[in-house]
Amino acid sequence: MALSRQHELHKRRFGRNLGLGLVLAGFVALVFGMTIVKVTNEDFSVPSSQGAGN
Repeated sequence: MALSRQHELHKRRFGRNLGLGLVLAGFVALVFGMTIVKVTNEDFSVPSSQGAGN
């Protein structure tokens, strides 16, 4: 009895997990890229702490 033999279910699950991981990594890269573009924009400025009540 070989312990290293994988069942077909594990192969399908690995493929699904790999696809989901790639989609998630792509989403994280997209959000990171959009953040970098927004922060490095020349018009970016930190909002002042002076509110209407001061």
